[in-house]
Amino acid sequence: MHNFDFVKPSSIADAVKALSHEGAQALSGGQTLTPTMKQRLAAPTVLVSLTGIDEMKGVCMGDDGLSIGAATIHATVAKEAAKSYPALAHLAAGIGDPAVRNRGTIGGSLANNDPAACYPAAVLGSGATVVTNRRKIAADDYFQGMFTTALEEGEIITGVTFPVPQKAAYVKFNQPASRFALTAVFVAKFADGVRVAVTGASNNGVFRWSEAEAALSGNFAASAVAGLTVDSTGMIGDLHGTPAYRANLVKVLTKRAVEAAA
Repeated sequence: MHNFDFVKPSSIADAVKALSHEGAQALSGGQTLTPTMKQRLAAPTVLVSLTGIDEMKGVCMGDDGLSIGAATIHATVAKEAAKSYPALAHLAAGIGDPAVRNRGTIGGSLANNDPAACYPAAVLGSGATVVTNRRKIAADDYFQGMFTTALEEGEIITGVTFPVPQKAAYVKFNQPASRFALTAVFVAKFADGVRVAVTGASNNGVFRWSEAEAALSGNFAASAVAGLTVDSTGMIGDLHGTPAYRANLVKVLTKRAVEAAA
């Protein structure tokens, strides 16, 4: 690991100022960045920790839905969202292991946008809004491909607001070693329709399965997707599963998620 300076601001304004320096990089839970630095694949000259900013922590219900500070750890989301948004709490409780859940943050996960991460599915599936120090970004505009987001230079996530659906569920097929999603599906039923978000399957990262959304909006039952097929083009293929295997998992897990939600 290379030498670096460490800064721990107590406000969003101070964090933004610190990140304006050349070579500076934001550090949230550090579950991805720290191992990357250890492997010398990243060498920021300044690490700006966001964990000391109290205004970026916490879970609360508001007029627009459930708001979660970006520096909130997974374990807190699992506990404090259990009553207001059980599906989201269930998702957070299944991330990694206890050590990861007590260090990793929702903001860090979304900023990294790993193609097999859990939170992107919840954000996209819920139609959530990603809040930054500059603006509000709709979930459909935020995710732009593998490890790619709409965040601009110097922009940091400060929170996420989730509309709470009538019914929802998250079903994950674990990669047993990492507990990342080999494939996972988040289904959310709202008054105006159903959203289905898939993670762990595509080379382009998290995506919405529009055909299933249309079918489930007309009939929220597992049988509604029985006749659908998922195109394996662009799906991830590795030692854990072929593109066709993951494509089939998308359908299987969507049916299970609908059954769990209903």
